[in-house]
Amino acid sequence: MANQTLGLEKNLYDYLLSVSVREPKILTQLRQATAQHPMSQMQIAPEQGQFMALLIQLMGAKKTLDIGVFTGYSSLVVALALPPDGKVVACDVSEEYTAIARRYWQQAGVADKIELHIAPALETLDRLRSQGETFDFAFIDADKSNYDNYYEQALQLVRPGGLIAIDNVLWSGRVADPQVQDNRTNNMRAFNKKLYQDSRVAISLVPIADGLTLALKIANG
Repeated sequence: MANQTLGLEKNLYDYLLSVSVREPKILTQLRQATAQHPMSQMQIAPEQGQFMALLIQLMGAKKTLDIGVFTGYSSLVVALALPPDGKVVACDVSEEYTAIARRYWQQAGVADKIELHIAPALETLDRLRSQGETFDFAFIDADKSNYDNYYEQALQLVRPGGLIAIDNVLWSGRVADPQVQDNRTNNMRAFNKKLYQDSRVAISLVPIADGLTLALKIANG
């Protein structure tokens, strides 16, 4: 996991931030608070958040999924980019982590846009499917062992022409190191290979933060 773009020297990364990232104050405050958290490496990078917000605006998205909330940065950055009638359905299992998220959502004035479900995400996604819900955009950043399951569910929930963004696909570079053979790394390798071969989507792996794959659901996929 990485909370800044991999492979950039500090001076270049700082320059990137200085000329690119227009981070609202509330997002900066949340990111700085999360940096003190023992699991701070789970925080997405600000340049990635801004990129996702731009995608939301380009698509004209109104309804999105956030699979894996942590302290709420991804949900907040998307909610801020959505129109006033936009909605984020957020999935997580931790009351502790999402209590931080709720506080910042409230301070940002977007709590009414975010519907948080505290339950195993696959259960929430199953229920959303049974209710006939559809989404414009989905962000997957949760337990890596279930990435394939989350992706398959998201693919059913996202409308044709909708977008799925999957985080951590470069896995701090471990996916490219043949000496690394732990289960999570091998799961990520297998998942990346599956996406590469999946004709239901058009894809691009963007080397931002820890690697973000964009999967566009093809209309007849």
